[in-house]
Amino acid sequence: MNGQMMQLPLLISSLIVHAERHHGGAEVVSRRVEGDIHRTTYREIASRSRRMAKALAALGVKTSDRIATLAWNGYRHLELYYAVSGSGAVLHTVNPRLHPDQVVYIADHAEDQVLFFDLSFLPLIQAIAGRTKTIRHFVAMTDRAHMPADAKIPNLLCYEELVESQDDRYEWPLLDENLASSLCYTSGTTGNPKGVLYSHRSTLLHTFAIALPDSLNCSASDSILPVVPMFHVNAWGLPYAACMTGAKLVFPGAGLDGKSLYELFESEKVTVSAGVPTVWQGLLGYVEQNGLKFSTMRRTVIGGSACPPAMLRKFGDEYDVHVLHAWGMTEMSPVGTVASFKAGQKDLPPDERYAVMAKQGRAVYGVDMKIVGGDGKELPWGGAESGDLHVRGPWIVSEYFKGEGGDPLAYVDGQGWFPTGDVARIDSDGFMLITDRSKDVIKSGGEWIGSIDLENIAMAHPAVAMAACIAAFHPKWDERPLLVVMKKPGAEVTKEQLLAFYEGKIAKWWTPDDVVFVDAIPLGATGKMQKNKLREMLKDYKLPTA
Repeated sequence: MNGQMMQLPLLISSLIVHAERHHGGAEVVSRRVEGDIHRTTYREIASRSRRMAKALAALGVKTSDRIATLAWNGYRHLELYYAVSGSGAVLHTVNPRLHPDQVVYIADHAEDQVLFFDLSFLPLIQAIAGRTKTIRHFVAMTDRAHMPADAKIPNLLCYEELVESQDDRYEWPLLDENLASSLCYTSGTTGNPKGVLYSHRSTLLHTFAIALPDSLNCSASDSILPVVPMFHVNAWGLPYAACMTGAKLVFPGAGLDGKSLYELFESEKVTVSAGVPTVWQGLLGYVEQNGLKFSTMRRTVIGGSACPPAMLRKFGDEYDVHVLHAWGMTEMSPVGTVASFKAGQKDLPPDERYAVMAKQGRAVYGVDMKIVGGDGKELPWGGAESGDLHVRGPWIVSEYFKGEGGDPLAYVDGQGWFPTGDVARIDSDGFMLITDRSKDVIKSGGEWIGSIDLENIAMAHPAVAMAACIAAFHPKWDERPLLVVMKKPGAEVTKEQLLAFYEGKIAKWWTPDDVVFVDAIPLGATGKMQKNKLREMLKDYKLPTA
């Protein structure tokens, strides 16, 4: 006997319908590339999204056509989140920090039909416009007054003219919830990026999960500023969660420096933000140098790469901002774990409390995880042993777009698990701690050394701005840790001082054999350290011999 409940599909359009109907007056504030601060509401976003959906249909866009964006976080980008997916097409957010050749490859592989772009990316569009195979129209996300003169881009359209060409009398189609809704390409793989194709169902389930109190804890009383870009795994789902809960949204546009972010935090009474550690370094540096405090921001979500414990403490002890350490992947939509306290953990002594927060956290409902040893068997939780981290769930990839990369799943006992490429351990409370990426593990004399632990200790030194630890060849031990350090401006520290800083904090044999000082550590398109480039740069480096 089946239940007797209504069968309504889980669709992305339902989020903007809900926001318009129940939170229509909630604000959406954007710093625009035109230079001003723009204010609108969910009611207006919903109306303009419907008009854009009609404009796309007039351009000949059909169900499952891929529509690309090269854009910052802003209200027009939010309108496209709903206009494209809600009408049955697939929103393909492209990372504008990629090389033009990569953008061309991704656009061709996705078979994009239309590409929307912010004006700051005009040079990139000019570099690719004559090279892509399937794009029929380029759309500048601005009004007629700011359209570029003599852009030399074929079939260039104006965003605001497209919106104004239609009225908002449009009914969102009733789609199959398993229909593809959006497409993101991975940034951390070798070779060409691989596409991860989300569905309406997977996106809605992910949105429910991240809005939960023990997840990102989104509420109608919040003012949310996603620093994480909307082109990076859909800003971790926050543009969807904000509409689901009715939270105010604040978009920083291209202003990601400490001063610009701080001004928006204060003027728009931001309560929650989210981003990668490199962004917060700039913000904390600005706040510290100018003797400032946060008047309303009380929690921030940090992910993308491990948050240094020193950053956790600085946010908490000096600025009364609680850090939610989170972990996920493009292949996971992306959120998998969040380090939210269980009963009693909030009252632990500070050192123990911060030790919990430094972990990547426990699985949100919908995600299952396990660690696997070299023999392929699951390792127990609560031990000191690390293993390969595997995950599964309804918003985790089952295969890559167009079958690239073969079958990504590892089948154990007839069940498909996604191998994340991370090495981790899980404690008895279910909190997961990533100890390394499998490709970054340092294996010294057959024993693993976790590079993240060594980086976190270095980052706690007051003279260190950024640190990476890589494996260097050793004639006896095969590999030994080499610390690569970028110092803070005007700060001084010697190799001997840094190595002495490790004393008593780790097993002595884990201590790096040497330190290399660099002017900059290469960062990828999403703000993560590119250790592969460091390894290539230092491939012939000779460690000092005793």
